[in-house]
Amino acid sequence: MTEVTVGTIDDIPVGEGRAFAVDGEQVAVFRLRDGTLRALGAVCPHKGGPLADGLADDGVVVCPLHGYTYDLCTGAEATGTDMSVSVYHATADPDGTLRVSVASRTGPAAG
Repeated sequence: MTEVTVGTIDDIPVGEGRAFAVDGEQVAVFRLRDGTLRALGAVCPHKGGPLADGLADDGVVVCPLHGYTYDLCTGAEATGTDMSVSVYHATADPDGTLRVSVASRTGPAAG
């Protein structure tokens, strides 16, 4: 998988998300309170809400426009609708460089 450098880990405060352009796609990267990184498509499929601006905690992000909730590991909407967003792989190098994989996947994340 090819990875794209999008910034540094310091670009994302703990407990928040930021949107980055990755190979023509908008990707929301979240730096969770436990230090892990999660990345999803940045646009809510319901009405185009900015997921990077949503509240992220306990493995989900809540769209700030209408409250749809997306699982940060699978991209599935948590209340059972058929909506979902793409899931990306995000990593931080030891020097703080933040990378997101170009290839996306939808549905359940691999182990």
